Amino acid sequence: MNDNLKKLLGEEYKERFSPKEFVPGESFIPVSGKTFDEKEILNMTEAVLDGWWTEGRFSDLFEKRLSEWLGVKFTAIVNSGSSANLVAFSALMSAKLKDRRLKPGDEVISVAAGFPTTVNPIVQNGLVPVFVDVDLGTYNINIEKLKKAIGPKTRAIFLAHTLGNPCELDKIAELCEEHGLWFVEDNCDALGSVYDGKKTGTFGHVATCSFYPAHHITMGEGGAVFTDDALLYRIIKSIRDWGRDCWCRTGMDDTCKRRFSWKLGNLPLGYDHKYIYSEMGYNLKVTDIQAALGVAQLDKLEDFIQKRRDNFDYLYEKLKKHEDYFILPSWSDKAESSWFGFLLTVKDDAGFTRDDLIKHLNEKKIGTRLLFAGNVIKQPYFVEKNIKYRIVDNLVNTDLVMTNTFWIGVHPGLSKDMLNYIVNEFNEFIKNMNKT
Repeated sequence: MNDNLKKLLGEEYKERFSPKEFVPGESFIPVSGKTFDEKEILNMTEAVLDGWWTEGRFSDLFEKRLSEWLGVKFTAIVNSGSSANLVAFSALMSAKLKDRRLKPGDEVISVAAGFPTTVNPIVQNGLVPVFVDVDLGTYNINIEKLKKAIGPKTRAIFLAHTLGNPCELDKIAELCEEHGLWFVEDNCDALGSVYDGKKTGTFGHVATCSFYPAHHITMGEGGAVFTDDALLYRIIKSIRDWGRDCWCRTGMDDTCKRRFSWKLGNLPLGYDHKYIYSEMGYNLKVTDIQAALGVAQLDKLEDFIQKRRDNFDYLYEKLKKHEDYFILPSWSDKAESSWFGFLLTVKDDAGFTRDDLIKHLNEKKIGTRLLFAGNVIKQPYFVEKNIKYRIVDNLVNTDLVMTNTFWIGVHPGLSKDMLNYIVNEFNEFIKNMNKT
């Protein structure tokens, strides 16, 4: 790309995306959002000018750099975090795993307080989700109840780190080792979180991440699947790439030097290996334009993580005086979170409801979100499709999350003025509630 075009694109970026003054009560404060500069624009333009557009050099570079940063052997980027979860779990159903493969009817332990696409791949693959309650404060799975959930049909555990707050990974890994279970780690909200000195997304047999604009880095749309297992990686790539048995990179042929010599399935000898399908797959790749955006975002990842931690710490320090009204976030002594949001649960005796507070915040142009599905088994699709599942003990805390819990943003786009305004509106709301 020539210097004149770079200069023009830089000027266009500044004209279109220069920061706007924050006006309290008038400027909307989003709960999440992307942060970028002209480097993302330049990278994506470079990818467009390559004229290739599908998976290519930027995709290769992104996978290589993310693998190195995370400390995993293999990364496969896909078109969303939801697709990443589907691919990860579908890979465990592959016949290539022989006796280790998951089979329809097997049970998978998870939580109902989370995002639906952590649970949906379990159901879609004919497996039975087993729901365990969460602990309030961390909103992660209760370990003692997890132990009780393990039964003769249990074959896997599939958990997300709630809003970037790591699960008790040492205990979960120990249980998986003891009982011979697969562990799938949904790291979509937790890129950069650390547990006991090791990054989340590296504890599971397979792990996933999302690059939706709300997340720690973005490709616009995108996700990734991670593993250290070479066989699993090959299965993952096959499912992502239409289910092909062929492992050639996009645009390449005959890497195996046996393209017309294979005899697989009931196909005739010599059937073109590029059109032999050993898995049930789809095209779930990203474009190289998306990957180019991701490469530029990776350069900012460490700064993004630190800003999220700083914003979380600031909100915690300012809002802890209201702990008579809220259950504040909590976390393991071994955890260093790369926070996705700041979770609060309104106590039953607070004198106001969650709906009262979030209505006030939204009227003051402060964005809020619930903890996703709340209790997924009460969502319309779960009820209407009569999905089979099992509950261990009860989901009392999960139901409380559904009715009393919400979160506000900590993303890097928030300024100190915005954070102060948020805190002031909490203070004003509680002061006014105490007058009534």
